[in-house]
Amino acid sequence: MRIAVVGAGAVGCYYGAMLLRAGHDVTLVGRPAHVEAINARGLHFESASFTGFIPAKAVAEIAALTPPDLVLFAVKSGDTDDTARSLKPMLKPDTIVLSLQNGVDNPERLRKILSQPVIAAAVYVATEMPGPGHVKHNGRGELIIGMARQSAALAKLLSDAGVPTAMADDIDAVQWSKLINNCAYNALSAVAGIAYGEMFKVEGVPAVVTNAVEECLAVARACGVTLPVDLLDKTLGLAATMPHQQSSTSQDLGRGKPSEIDFLNGFIVRKGIEHRIPTPTNHALQVMVKLVERSGSRQGR
Repeated sequence: MRIAVVGAGAVGCYYGAMLLRAGHDVTLVGRPAHVEAINARGLHFESASFTGFIPAKAVAEIAALTPPDLVLFAVKSGDTDDTARSLKPMLKPDTIVLSLQNGVDNPERLRKILSQPVIAAAVYVATEMPGPGHVKHNGRGELIIGMARQSAALAKLLSDAGVPTAMADDIDAVQWSKLINNCAYNALSAVAGIAYGEMFKVEGVPAVVTNAVEECLAVARACGVTLPVDLLDKTLGLAATMPHQQSSTSQDLGRGKPSEIDFLNGFIVRKGIEHRIPTPTNHALQVMVKLVERSGSRQGR
């Protein structure tokens, strides 16, 4: 199968590497520094079970793609619309677009631009890019994808490549659960530049996380989303399962890149206003990250 990874950062490169190792024809679309490194010596993949260079193709422009059968769409939420418009002429009528993005509204935004089948996914992987063309896998890696005519075949393809993939009847609830985890952890990890385990050693952090999650749950209910009753407990327990992981928002700020905070805590704030639900903790977390972005104080740390 011909596969394009559009947005070949930490998440895109990890799943691209897994599919490359399974023998698929994968082209990575990424930033010039990554593209140059990958084309020069291959994708440097580092994991518990494999470390080495995987031969791979990479391009910096979507226009350089050969029309793919499958797109792993992994760009930042703020780039979704513009990237989808650039991608549209390169797709076949039956190309599958799998959204591997944070937030909950990206699949809907993609469907407004693309006529191809768009499948939502919730991504559970700890990964980072230590340098150009170098992806490091720190843990997990499973996907949960939404139901569509193509979902069973897609789940098999991914599972056969070593990516545990399940299908969910209610992908909205799954994505909202992931969004709430991000709202609880990303900003705090990003502002301090520390991993989850260290973060929870600071007095007051569990209370802030609890407040953020309770606001999110109230907004979700107002939006008609039914979530697990134990979601707060699971969210509080996440740090113990990923003690060394820093959030994607933290990684973005450390590299001087724009964060997705407006599509995480900021999304909850906007929906809270829409439904007249106060969200002061999520608003404060959003503003904290915006202040760090503006100051550039995390860049290069």
